[in-house]
Amino acid sequence: MEISNNAVVGLTYELKVSRELEEIESAPFSVEVRDEEDPFYFIFGQSGLPEKFETLLSGKKQGEIFNFTIPSVEAYGEADDELIMALPKEQFTQERGFEPGMLEEGNFLPLVDENGYPMQAKVLKDLGEEVLLDFNHPLVGFDLHFEGEVFEVREATAEELDHGHVHGEHGHQH
Repeated sequence: MEISNNAVVGLTYELKVSRELEEIESAPFSVEVRDEEDPFYFIFGQSGLPEKFETLLSGKKQGEIFNFTIPSVEAYGEADDELIMALPKEQFTQERGFEPGMLEEGNFLPLVDENGYPMQAKVLKDLGEEVLLDFNHPLVGFDLHFEGEVFEVREATAEELDHGHVHGEHGHQH
């Protein structure tokens, strides 16, 4: 079976990132490895990943190797200054599940948006009564270098399509 819309896809890969700074490109460095012990599974067409990622995997079959780079403009784009904001520290209490050390510079805060979807923000700076947070995707501004193998391709079940995620051993458990 080929990777196509509504197929369940399992991948093993290494993700490296790089960026151009002042006309000098940095050497790619590894940020994530998904191996046979922990493959990455998603429903093709519903991954939430950059569209180019799925386009470059389309038509591949189980056992095929892939190696491609997605430039930042086709991945997560450039940083949006409007997604950097100062919020009152009083919003991050222990009653709401936050520990004092979580507000340290460089940490990522696990948050939930107004619709209940998980999101995260990077702590940029402690401003005293407020904390400066960056809600941009952590890989914004980076070129993404994927090298891996198609671990599995199968038809998604009606329930998986209805729920929008993979079930079973490598997916969501209800």
